[in-house]
Amino acid sequence: MPSIYGDSGKKGWRSDGRFRVLLFLAVFAFVLPMAAFAAPGEAPPLSFADLAEKAKPAVVNISTTKTVTSGGLGMLREPFGQGSPFEQFFGEDFFRRFFGDAPERKFEQRSLGSGFIISADGYLFTNNHVVEKADEIMVRLSDEREYKAKIVGTDPNIDIALLKIEPEGTLPVVTIGDSDGLRVGDWVIAIGNPFGLSQTVTAGIVSAKGRLIGAGPYDDFIQTDASINPGNSGGPLFNLAGEVVGINTAIVAQGQGIGFAIPVNMAKDILDDLKTRGKVVRGWLGVSIQDISEDIAKNLNLKSREGALVADVFEGDPAEKAGLRTGDVIVAIDGAKIKDTHDLLQKIGRMRVGTQTKVTVLRNGKEMTFAVTVSERPNQERLLARGKTSEYLGMAVQEITPEIARHFGLRNVEGVIVTSVKKDGPAGKAGIEEQDIILQVNRTRIGNLKEYSQVMAKSAERESVLLLIKRGNAQYYVVIRK
Repeated sequence: MPSIYGDSGKKGWRSDGRFRVLLFLAVFAFVLPMAAFAAPGEAPPLSFADLAEKAKPAVVNISTTKTVTSGGLGMLREPFGQGSPFEQFFGEDFFRRFFGDAPERKFEQRSLGSGFIISADGYLFTNNHVVEKADEIMVRLSDEREYKAKIVGTDPNIDIALLKIEPEGTLPVVTIGDSDGLRVGDWVIAIGNPFGLSQTVTAGIVSAKGRLIGAGPYDDFIQTDASINPGNSGGPLFNLAGEVVGINTAIVAQGQGIGFAIPVNMAKDILDDLKTRGKVVRGWLGVSIQDISEDIAKNLNLKSREGALVADVFEGDPAEKAGLRTGDVIVAIDGAKIKDTHDLLQKIGRMRVGTQTKVTVLRNGKEMTFAVTVSERPNQERLLARGKTSEYLGMAVQEITPEIARHFGLRNVEGVIVTSVKKDGPAGKAGIEEQDIILQVNRTRIGNLKEYSQVMAKSAERESVLLLIKRGNAQYYVVIRK
């Protein structure tokens, strides 16, 4: 049988020719797509090894320790859940009657994340959720040196934290790039410590920009299909020039190839505030706003859905002093058009306190402009304190306004939000925490503060109240004994 690698016969050379053609097509099929997406005059990336080798020394592993209280009746209920068959048939105090007041225990909880060094004297960026409420933070460098870190400043609104370590000598640092220059389809690589596996490199492309995922009022994520897993949080996302363009932050647990990174320009914008104040000061108009639906646009006789509808104007704040009213549609800031509520929040949030800005609104079909002096955006406590509250069982709750939903990254405004809890009160003893969302009371769905108050009033004679609460991404039942 003639060999395809050569034979004096005619058939062999044909086979050899077919092999060469197939080999050529295979190489062509591999190289062409990569060359097509390369910038003009730029060779396609055949390896990320040089980039990774250069970047790795400035990427760090972050481990945290915090004290957590557990045990008690909650630990006994845990395998069955609140509202278990035992409690349904034998009463809500089933576990208490049989086991008494089981003692609570304190234990250390450890977690892992990533970060990257931005200055030779030891400043580094990571995610706020990586170090939040930590009792101790340890940073391990690529050469295995370890240092204790302290938190210099945090911004929970965009999930960024600035840490500081005290090294001997100077440290390797990353080069900070320009995330605004990223384009969908650009190559990026992520370096971090997924599942504790240090110095892991993954590659992909920018899948989308400006993603809103409900994480907070200033969502503006880079979406990438470079693999990001638990432990990658806080690590850098690099472009092909070896510059950091993002901070890896979130994943879609049920999806594959969907990760999110904070644009590094957002971190650059707040660096000075984090260093000097320990927090970020953002601009504030003093209005509750919402997006314009088709129905709202028709009812207000608006030509388009662009702009932000003012749902409430807070007394004594800049907008009220300048003359804005509920029902106004904010369409421009300093002459720049406003697309929606997110656009307005971004523009005002970047303004310095004391800046005078021109706010253009539509009121009854007429365009009007007001001079508004921007003030400081209130913190969570002050924001929650602006609404009407209801106090019962040692906790205060408030209706979830569009502004509160946006501030806390809530996807809807159903239920009520817990604004304060007395530790020694019934709610505090049951484990209720501030910012919990109450969705049900005694299996009755709660839509707003009025419905909550009505159902609570009907429960006055009951010995206990069953609540369905939402905390973070989890939902579970809690029984409050009066």
